Amino acid sequence: MATDSAQTQIHNIGYRSYDGPRLGRAYARRSLFSQSLRGAYGLGRSAKSKVLPMLLFAVMCVPAAIMVAVTVVTKVTDLPVQYTRYAIYLQAVIGLFIAAQAPQTVSRDLRFKTVPLYFSRPIERVDYVLAKYAAMASALFIITGAPLVVLYIGSLLAKLDFADQTKGFAQGLVSVALLSLLFAGLGLVIAALTPRRGFGVAAVIAVLTVSFGAVSAVQAIAFNQGSPGAVQWLGLFSPITLIDGVQTAFLGSSSAFPGGHGPGSGTGVVYLLVVLALILGSYAVLMRRYRKVGL
Repeated sequence: MATDSAQTQIHNIGYRSYDGPRLGRAYARRSLFSQSLRGAYGLGRSAKSKVLPMLLFAVMCVPAAIMVAVTVVTKVTDLPVQYTRYAIYLQAVIGLFIAAQAPQTVSRDLRFKTVPLYFSRPIERVDYVLAKYAAMASALFIITGAPLVVLYIGSLLAKLDFADQTKGFAQGLVSVALLSLLFAGLGLVIAALTPRRGFGVAAVIAVLTVSFGAVSAVQAIAFNQGSPGAVQWLGLFSPITLIDGVQTAFLGSSSAFPGGHGPGSGTGVVYLLVVLALILGSYAVLMRRYRKVGL
């Protein structure tokens, strides 16, 4: 025992407390937002992680470039597709993007139990949720808005009517902004319910993509059975048909509903309220989820 005591030493390793600038919650929130947004496109990650998001981004933009080329060559007086319709036509690609990236945004933190480490810093649950939600919505806005920019630039090159194209472009941006907020909220809520990425991917696809097919099929049956009024109300049960209904009622878009029977302004108010309720509800559910998981 005496020998052990004689050999016991305390070493001064020169530890010093941090005395530099403390950037606070706002900086941490911006950093988390930036990191999550970059991660949605695989930036700052392995090359394999970049393949799918970049491929989906190209799939979204290539049809727009082809439409522009056709418009310029044929010298038609309008684009082949409305700005507000583009995302509806390519909703399957958007669904795959959110299904792949929403779990990546939140599931890894849950699986590796790193969420409490975030909250041990000058960052609170509201900062975490806002940063993740904003990053996912921004990533969706980029992938849905980029082809609209391609269409708009192409329309100007084709010397189409400037006022009409600018109005349509603005309406399209409003539509995809609303779509981005809705899809980001639903995708993150579903992904945050399970730390297993595979389950999250399957669940997001089921809610966002499969629901569209199911609702469209039931709408077609209702229309063929002579119930066009039911077609409008059935559209409330799928995220993409909700967006379709809102832009038909308020953004001058044609409807993809059977027979073109989209909602009017009265029913459109219901669609808009449901969309806003889902966005706010998604945020509330995420806050509740991370109030528990951060403990």
